[in-house]
Amino acid sequence: MTFKALMTGTALSLVAAAPAFADKTDDTLRLAFLKELESVDNYYNSAREGILVTRAVWDGLLYRDPNTGEFKGNLATEWKWIDDVTVEFKLREGVTFHNGETFNADDVVYTVNYVTNPESAVKVMTNVSWMKSAEKIDDFTVRINLNAPFPPAEEYLASVVVMYPNEYYAEAGPTGMAVAPVGTGPYKVDKVEPGKLYELSRYEGYHDSPKGEAQIGKIEVKTIPDMNTQMAELFNGGLDFLWNVPADQAEKLAQMDDRFDVVNAQAIRVGYISMDAAAAVDPEGPMTKKKVRQAIYHAIDRQAIVDALVKGSSEVINAGCAPIQFGCDLSVATYDYDPEKAKALLAEAGYPDGFEIDFYAYRDRPYAEAIMGFLNEVGIKTNFNYLKYAALREKRTKKEVAISFQTWGSYSLADVSAITGEFFTGGDLDDAQDAEIIDWVTKAGSITDRDERQALYSQAHAKIANEVYWVPLWTYNVNYVMSKELSFVPTDDEVVRFADFSWK
Repeated sequence: MTFKALMTGTALSLVAAAPAFADKTDDTLRLAFLKELESVDNYYNSAREGILVTRAVWDGLLYRDPNTGEFKGNLATEWKWIDDVTVEFKLREGVTFHNGETFNADDVVYTVNYVTNPESAVKVMTNVSWMKSAEKIDDFTVRINLNAPFPPAEEYLASVVVMYPNEYYAEAGPTGMAVAPVGTGPYKVDKVEPGKLYELSRYEGYHDSPKGEAQIGKIEVKTIPDMNTQMAELFNGGLDFLWNVPADQAEKLAQMDDRFDVVNAQAIRVGYISMDAAAAVDPEGPMTKKKVRQAIYHAIDRQAIVDALVKGSSEVINAGCAPIQFGCDLSVATYDYDPEKAKALLAEAGYPDGFEIDFYAYRDRPYAEAIMGFLNEVGIKTNFNYLKYAALREKRTKKEVAISFQTWGSYSLADVSAITGEFFTGGDLDDAQDAEIIDWVTKAGSITDRDERQALYSQAHAKIANEVYWVPLWTYNVNYVMSKELSFVPTDDEVVRFADFSWK
């Protein structure tokens, strides 16, 4: 089916429908996102919500079992390394995209060569820039060529690198894919109202994938940017499932065990404070001074915020990475909560009376407000700017944000290349622009010896901590709340796999 034909059907489906209530008799699971997607197109989105849609709608060549960590064939059935920079795949035959297009080597070659082209300007280039190109050997054999050895290649090919239909995408492009997505995944997209509603249905032609077939017929995803409104919808029967529910609300819902099931699980996501250490925002700004950054670290009682607000299985961290990620070295310098030390450092830095600064965040408003409360107590007067994720990311890219509360889920990749390699290799979101760290992290991302990689990442994390380029905060956990009719077992990677839902 061509892009124009698919769009005609999609346009007809946008006719407003009467509100429906959650009820397994109509085989429709209803859930909500707090944030609207930047784009449904996987390569032009970096938000967690988009990752969940991607896992449902598209497939990668490989699949990583979330319970065992084992890599299995998905769109590929076999793969072998020809050398350190070349991997060959035997593709699965008989796979069909949602629009009827047959999957073969041409789709892999087109996708890889498109996303690695700098002119394509994909949202997170580090997810794909390790690949150089793809070449077709025959209709069901391809080779992917790397720019250099890249140890976590299989991790990326099992998650963030998904395959697009070449004929459809050549016509539709990112704009078309965003409103009429086409993949090979267990769910196909029936309706898109950007920022409002996404409707998916089980793809009856799904191949024999380790993901497993979808067990629920339809998924309806609303964008409801307020958790209290989501809670009201849950109580009224308009939603079956909530995720990322704040701890205090989850605790209250857990007491209503006759109506809801509440489950807490770990996540790879970490929180941190970014600061303009590289003087990109303001050459004379306070964030450019190491003592000010140290003062900010000392000013925040991270454990108190975890105990009072974050709760669950979260824990304070001293490096900007998740403990389960390879290369994460938490044995670095730390700065205990000491408001008097923070005031003294501010005075030494030339700010005896503190200073005023714009403080940004995009999620977890109570956490951000708690952080600002601690900063205000030592004399750092914060003006709060609470933006949508895409807007804040754009402002950071434009060097307009001197300090902000951020989180990063590493695309659920269990390797620090997905976080340290994202933010400390000289890119637009590198707050440090430290040549030595850039060199270490770049080398660590291009060698295969695990001991050497670990040593380089340890050096990088040590210097990041010593120079206080970031203030690491805590690991995240996720509270899932679901109706009693729904069955879902979460994994520790913060990926909600729609195909894993079923009715009791």
